[in-house]
Amino acid sequence: MIVQALAFYLFAAMTVGSAVMVITAKNPVHSVLFLVLAFFNVGGLFVLLGAEFLAMLLIVVYVGAVAVLFMFVVMMLDINFVELRQGFLQYMPLGASIGLILLAELAVVLGGWHFAPEAAKAGASPIPAVESVTNTHAIGQILYTDYIYLFQAAGLVLLVGMIGAIVLTHRKRPGVRRQVINDQIGLKTEDVAEFKKVETGRGV
Repeated sequence: MIVQALAFYLFAAMTVGSAVMVITAKNPVHSVLFLVLAFFNVGGLFVLLGAEFLAMLLIVVYVGAVAVLFMFVVMMLDINFVELRQGFLQYMPLGASIGLILLAELAVVLGGWHFAPEAAKAGASPIPAVESVTNTHAIGQILYTDYIYLFQAAGLVLLVGMIGAIVLTHRKRPGVRRQVINDQIGLKTEDVAEFKKVETGRGV
């Protein structure tokens, strides 16, 4: 029990520290690397909770795909971060108000747990016996029965985010050469190549 508590505090502290470094690091590449570290520590917390499938899914999907994609986007796109930070003070009041709203919501949730500790047990799904179903089966049974509408809503949010990323990536920017398929298909050889007859013993 002591070892599990020590492991929990270690993973939790590393997760919080990595999350803070994600939003405070000046280099975006370092932010992505700290995000990967946070994912690994959250995977360790899932293992402590007995959700091995979620831990594996977090490492394989988020670290192996999403974080690598973030790294690719940050390193390959020509993003002027100095220009993006110029309007930081302009949106500071809006960001501060949203942060205060989130803190108030967290205070309400924590206060509800303090004054009504039985509420958390009422909203939790029963944990099946280990011998009856596997970890993956239990997660799928709860996810696709009790929380199917929330699962579909999360899918729609991810779809909107994916469409927004595609739109931002394919926006027209000056100085960027793009591939035009019609021009390539209609290209003629004499327009791009020049044929010369070279006599024997002489160069071009």
